[in-house]
Amino acid sequence: MTIPFGAQLADHQELYRELVDLGYTDAWSSEADGSDAFTPLALAAAWAPELRLGCAIVPAYTRGPALLAQSVASMAEAAPGRFAFGIGSSSNVIVERWNGIPFEEPYKRTRDTVRFLKEALTGEKIKAEYTGFSVNGFKLARKPKVAPTILVAALREGMLKMAGREADGAIINWLSADDVKQVAPIVGDGKEIVARIFVCPSTDAATVRGAAKFAIAAYLNVPVYAAFHEWLGRGDELNGMWDAWKAGDRKAAIEAIPDSLVDQLIVHGSPGECKEHIERYFENGVTTAALAVMPFGIDGRQAVRDLAPS
Repeated sequence: MTIPFGAQLADHQELYRELVDLGYTDAWSSEADGSDAFTPLALAAAWAPELRLGCAIVPAYTRGPALLAQSVASMAEAAPGRFAFGIGSSSNVIVERWNGIPFEEPYKRTRDTVRFLKEALTGEKIKAEYTGFSVNGFKLARKPKVAPTILVAALREGMLKMAGREADGAIINWLSADDVKQVAPIVGDGKEIVARIFVCPSTDAATVRGAAKFAIAAYLNVPVYAAFHEWLGRGDELNGMWDAWKAGDRKAAIEAIPDSLVDQLIVHGSPGECKEHIERYFENGVTTAALAVMPFGIDGRQAVRDLAPS
């Protein structure tokens, strides 16, 4: 399940304990414009030590390399053997527009950050030049006893191959269950495939579709996601939305999104129907599902209960 929830972080102990009681195995954070990726997981490490913890994802650009290594090592120490670190290029919106950092050479920056972290977490002193940053003499003073799993957020073929070659697997996002058939094999056999799956257990299809189109428009007009869905073969399906968005007509862009696309990208229906839909992701190659509840006309906490594995 994706964390944190809507409550204040200080009030999450009961919520984390309920995740355990409901049979959830993992808690996954993210980092965009809300909580940072590490704090919710640090609290979960203390309050719900039964859970595996992961972040999906931390941008490769927004922390200096030494600080990033310290944050990853600290979480690995707080949750030994239970922490998966997800890193990715993120997007020009988060990196460039929100943080004022040039969004340059995302493939190489992500690859080199993974290489740096793998070496840094061994406790070796590092002096090296990487894409977009350099490290001169850093040595991690608190080497974790158990190295964390490292996963790369990947969309198209280059990053998917790199995730399989350089890391322990890939994190995928904003795709349908059938899209997984195209994506997962590129990562390679024996690698973890984590999918963030957006779910709304509601039978009010009109409300879900209406609200979901705003979220789809917000993401699929970001260049990296637009390129991803064009690569997936949705160019004809999304050209109307993209053209209207570029023209500045947000209303027309949202109206141009077909209901059929919502039904592919957003899992909705009764709790039973949602679980059957989620199972298709596993059948097609996903190994870990990080559910993200979209509370479109529903109570989010009840949705977590309705979707419970147990």
